[in-house]
Amino acid sequence: MIIYPAIDIKDGQCVRLIQGKLNDKTVYSNNPSEAARSFQQQGAKWLHIVDLDGAFTGKPSNLEVVKRIADSIYIPFQVGGGLRTTEDVKKVLDTGASRVIIGTKAVTSPDFIEELLDKFGPDQVVLGIDAHQGMVKVEGWVADSEITAVELGLQMSHMGIKRAVFTDISRDGLLKGPNINAIQEMADKTRLQIIASGGVSSIQNIIELKELQDVGVEGAIIGKALYDRKVKLADVLAAAGN
Repeated sequence: MIIYPAIDIKDGQCVRLIQGKLNDKTVYSNNPSEAARSFQQQGAKWLHIVDLDGAFTGKPSNLEVVKRIADSIYIPFQVGGGLRTTEDVKKVLDTGASRVIIGTKAVTSPDFIEELLDKFGPDQVVLGIDAHQGMVKVEGWVADSEITAVELGLQMSHMGIKRAVFTDISRDGLLKGPNINAIQEMADKTRLQIIASGGVSSIQNIIELKELQDVGVEGAIIGKALYDRKVKLADVLAAAGN
C-alpha cells in the first residue's frame, strides 16, 4: 500500500487545517520544499500536495511553490486544489506533477472530467471525493452538493476514472482514525482504486487500511500525525509494506 505524506500549502507555507477550517490553521514550515525533501529522505515514494489557497479561490495560487518542490525531489507527487480549467491542469502537470486531483469541477461539470481524460488520460487524472456524512462537499469543503460520495464515484468510474482520493471531512486533522466503513463502501461499490484520507493517526490505522487492499484501497494520505510526531514515517512505511 502506498503512503502519501501530505503537504498542504497556504500563503506559501506548509500548514495543516482542522476539518478544512481556515481559522484552525497550524503552520509547520515556511519552506514546503524542505518538508518534501525530508519526506523523501525518510523513504516516501509519493507525496500528496494541496494548494489550499487554490481550493478556496478556484484557481491555482501556489504554482511557484509546487515547482520548487518538484525541483527539489525526484519522487512523484500529486496535486489538488482549485483546478477548474484544462489550462490550469496543464500548468500543474508542467511543474512536474504526476497527477492532478479534481474535486469541485467533477461535481459541477462532469463533462470537464471527460475532457481531461481525453487530453491527459486516466493515469494523470484523479477524482477527489470530499464527503461529510456521506454527501460530497465542494469549493474547499465550504459548500454542499446534492450528490452522495458513492454516486459521484460511480458516475466518474463509468466515465473512465480509475482512482479517487476519498476524504472523510469529519475525521480530517483530528487524529481519530479513518472512517474504515465508509472507505470500504467506496471501494466496494465504485470499484475505484481508493486513496484514503482523513484521520490516519496510528500504525494500527495503517494495518486496518492495508487489510482493505483486496477491495481496492491502494493508499493512504497522512499529514497531522507526522507533523505532530504521533508516528514516524519509517514505521508507517514498514506497516504499509513499502
